[in-house]
Amino acid sequence: MPATFRSTALRRHLAVAAALPLLAITAAACGYGSEADEDTADKAAPAANAKKLSADTVKIGYFPNLTHATALIGDHRGLFQKELGGTKVSYSQFNAGPSEIEALNSGSIDIGWIGPSPAINGYTKSNGENLRIVGGSASGGVKLVVDPKKIKTVDDVKGKNIATPQLGNTQDVALLNWAAEKGWKIDAQSGKGDVNVVRTDNKITPDAYKAGSVDGAWVPEPTASRLVALGGKVLLNEADLWPDKKFVITHVIVSQKFLKSHPDVVEAVLRGTVKTNAWINANPDEAKKAANDKLKALSGKPLPADVLDSAWPSIEFIDDPLASTLKTGADYAVKAGLLEDPDLDGIYDLSTLNKVLKAEGKPAVEDAGLGVK
Repeated sequence: MPATFRSTALRRHLAVAAALPLLAITAAACGYGSEADEDTADKAAPAANAKKLSADTVKIGYFPNLTHATALIGDHRGLFQKELGGTKVSYSQFNAGPSEIEALNSGSIDIGWIGPSPAINGYTKSNGENLRIVGGSASGGVKLVVDPKKIKTVDDVKGKNIATPQLGNTQDVALLNWAAEKGWKIDAQSGKGDVNVVRTDNKITPDAYKAGSVDGAWVPEPTASRLVALGGKVLLNEADLWPDKKFVITHVIVSQKFLKSHPDVVEAVLRGTVKTNAWINANPDEAKKAANDKLKALSGKPLPADVLDSAWPSIEFIDDPLASTLKTGADYAVKAGLLEDPDLDGIYDLSTLNKVLKAEGKPAVEDAGLGVK
């Protein structure tokens, strides 16, 4: 059965929340820039006389966000274009996962960097016909940051107002599951209960924190570090809740139609992804600066140094999409009552990535039994 948020009541809740200035709904890992803005800054052009692949152009989408730094840096340094040869690459930026999925479905983009929840919802709502996850990008970068004057221990979270980016998004589900494991009761749809979950746009969360409307937030970077810069304290790093401290925050998806028609182009982008991740990990300080330079080019201003320096170390850039953690996250959403039991068979096709990894002398990655049969 397709995975959908439950019922008309939930849709009404979303509509009401969207109307509230403090509760604007946004993406699973919300960015900082205008939705679907075409980026023309520092875009590398194909080299003269470079050989064109099977497509004239590949259209790539991502969020202007640190958890999408593989895409930010691959774009900024022309690393994808280098692998694509004479095939041109164009980029679009998004603030919301559903908008990026729409763009993929319509053909406005061919490949995208995105979080797990919108990928799951997009795949199941299309009955498994619109996308495949073809690569990894990032793990971690999510924290529970609280007002230390109001919350000194984990048990103090009970009875407080805690922000998450969106009803049913990856961080929202993580908070609901964590609270349930502590024995706290929360109505998932309304957010009311032993902890009051306040669904708030990541761009607004720091203002809500300053105003005292929320006592803390379970959020991705750089929002978490923005709260720390305002005096917040990291009470919990979500990575500590996962085996090996790894969980998917961003991965690479592709239109099934584009993958079938242009496998050589997808392979080139994945080569660029693997090489970009390798460069990031070999040059962390330079990579941090490159990501911030790209954010400045897109938004007009970089992240403040204290926010950037705090956020960057908590994000791990990896080729493995961590498929088992995607399945676990989906199970948490089902348990919370936000998702009907999804059929995720075939959501992954890691054959091209594993071909690229083999050529680079790296080990293959697994699809947790959710690959194309």
